[in-house]
Amino acid sequence: MDFALSDEQEALAEAERAWLTKNDPITARRPVIDDGPARITAAGVRHLAESGLVGLLTPDMGGTHVDLAVLVEEHGRAGSPLPIAELVVAARLLEQLDHPAFEAAESGDQLVVPALPSLENPSLHAQIDGANLRLSGTTAPATGLLDAHSILILATTDIGAEVAAVLPVETVTVRNLETLDLTRSWSVADVDAILEEGNWSALQPGTVALLHDELATFRAMDALGAAARLVDMTVEYAGQRTQFDKPIASFQAIKHHCANMALSVEASRAALWAAAVALDGDDADARARAVSAAAAYAGDGASTTAQTALQVHGGIGFTWEHDVHLLIRRIKVDELLDGSVSYHRRRLVTA
Repeated sequence: MDFALSDEQEALAEAERAWLTKNDPITARRPVIDDGPARITAAGVRHLAESGLVGLLTPDMGGTHVDLAVLVEEHGRAGSPLPIAELVVAARLLEQLDHPAFEAAESGDQLVVPALPSLENPSLHAQIDGANLRLSGTTAPATGLLDAHSILILATTDIGAEVAAVLPVETVTVRNLETLDLTRSWSVADVDAILEEGNWSALQPGTVALLHDELATFRAMDALGAAARLVDMTVEYAGQRTQFDKPIASFQAIKHHCANMALSVEASRAALWAAAVALDGDDADARARAVSAAAAYAGDGASTTAQTALQVHGGIGFTWEHDVHLLIRRIKVDELLDGSVSYHRRRLVTA
C-alpha cells in the first residue's frame, strides 16, 4: 500500500503542534506536579470546541481516523492531559445516537468521556430486564473521568446485545488510580444503576469492538508521539554531551542506539497509520488484525525506545527535573492499557 499524509493532514499536525508548543502541557504541569493528578485544562477544552476538532469524526466534519491519529501523536509528543481521542470518539457516538448531550459536548460546555469494560479482566456487567437496563461493576481505566460531566458507558449484555448509556458523573463513583503516569489522570468508574426505557440505547452489533480497536490504536499512537519526542531529545543531548573531549554522538554505539530508536518510531508510525486506515473500513476482521499488529509492535517499540533514551541520557534521565522520565512513565502506562502488548499478540495468534 502506497500511503502518505495529505497536505491537509500535514497542516493539521503542524497547527496542533504549534498550539501545544504555545500551551506547553509539561511546563504547565511542573509547578503542581506534587499537588495531585493532572487535570484537563479549560484552555484545552476551549481549543477543541473552537477548532471544531471534537466533532472530527462526525459526518458533518467528515474527518478520518488518520486525521485523528496525527492529532493524537502530537498530544502524546507534548505530554498533554487532554484525552483528544476519547472525546472525539464519544462525540461521534453521541451524534449517532442522536443524544442531546452531543451539542453540549461539541460546544465544549460538557466533557463526555467514554468508559468500557476491561478487555482482559471484564468486571462491568449489563442486563436487560424488560425495558430496563441494569449496569453494575467497574469500567476499564480511562483518562479524563475526573473532569467529566458525563460518562458514556458501553457494554455487552448477558445475551450479547450491545448497549450505551450516558450517566451524569455524580451518579457513579469515580476512583482515581495511582499510576506511573504524571501527565494524565487515570480513573475507573464504579457503576450500579437501573436505567428505565428511554435512558439507554441499543447499539449496532460490533460497536463495542470498534471502540476497543479505536482506543487501542490511539493509545499506541500516543505512546509513539512520546517516543518520537524522546528520539529528538536523545539526539540533541548526544550532540551536546561530551566525554573524552568528544560529543558522545560521535561514538558508534550511541549512533546505533539513535538509529535503532528512529527506525522503531518510523516503522511503528507506518503500522499505526495502516491501523487507522483499517478503522475507516468495513472489514471487521481485517481491522482487528491491523489494530492488534500495530498496537503490539508500536507498544513494544515505544517501550524499548524509552529504555534506550534513558540509557543514552545516563544519570540525568533519572532526575526529577528532566522531562525524560515523564515521557517514559507515560509510555509505560500506554503499553498496559486498552489491551497490553501480550494481549494483542495473543489476539493475532487466535485471529
